Amino acid sequence: MEGITMEVCCYNLESAVYAKAAGADRIELCANRYQGGTTPSYGMLEVVRQNVDLPIFAMIRPRGGDFLYSKEELEVMFHDIQMAKELKMEGVVMGVLQKDGQVDIEVMERLVAVARPMEVTFHRAFDLTPDPMKSLENIMSLGVDRILTSGHRSSAFEGVEVIRSLVEMSQGKLSVMPGAGINEDNVVSILEQTGAKEFHISASGSRPSKMQFHKDLVQMGSEDGEYTVDIADERRIRKFRDIIS
Repeated sequence: MEGITMEVCCYNLESAVYAKAAGADRIELCANRYQGGTTPSYGMLEVVRQNVDLPIFAMIRPRGGDFLYSKEELEVMFHDIQMAKELKMEGVVMGVLQKDGQVDIEVMERLVAVARPMEVTFHRAFDLTPDPMKSLENIMSLGVDRILTSGHRSSAFEGVEVIRSLVEMSQGKLSVMPGAGINEDNVVSILEQTGAKEFHISASGSRPSKMQFHKDLVQMGSEDGEYTVDIADERRIRKFRDIIS
């Protein structure tokens, strides 16, 4: 499948290094996997930039939860976009909605203006809007580069019909990138059914901690405990690369 771009979502430096080694084309760098991704720290962005020679898109999301932000939260987003630009990220990933679920065009215009010349992806906040086609029209008016979407369903495989319609409606004015629940068994079907030229994966995996001492009666909050490290699985990424090559 020629001309297909594979973006890998990474939550730590180790994953970004694996993604590069396994043939990823681009990295979306986030923090807080279990909140769906929030803005990574300055240190994380800087060190990944130093160690990974790939386009890196920084998530710009000040907290988990909904995508209706206060004035103060938006101020944080503006500062984080400047941080990403200063650290020479190739792109940012963001999205803001109004109370009624519509894309907040006024705020997004301001955020996009600050982000340029970096690329801009409107993330899966898109999937929480009332009408995908109306939302696509609004986002196209912003001049962003792509939308990350599961087709208004919980997974891209479930949302293939909507994604295909979005690809057709966009007419190449932006890229419609499927993401959420894409695995080795369904990626080809999703790409063929939608006509998308990019896809987004997490290739989730884990490894045991290298700690020798385990305090098993204490848990800090991780679902898997403190002695398992979440990673993007290099073997899975290589398999995706082989499948689409």
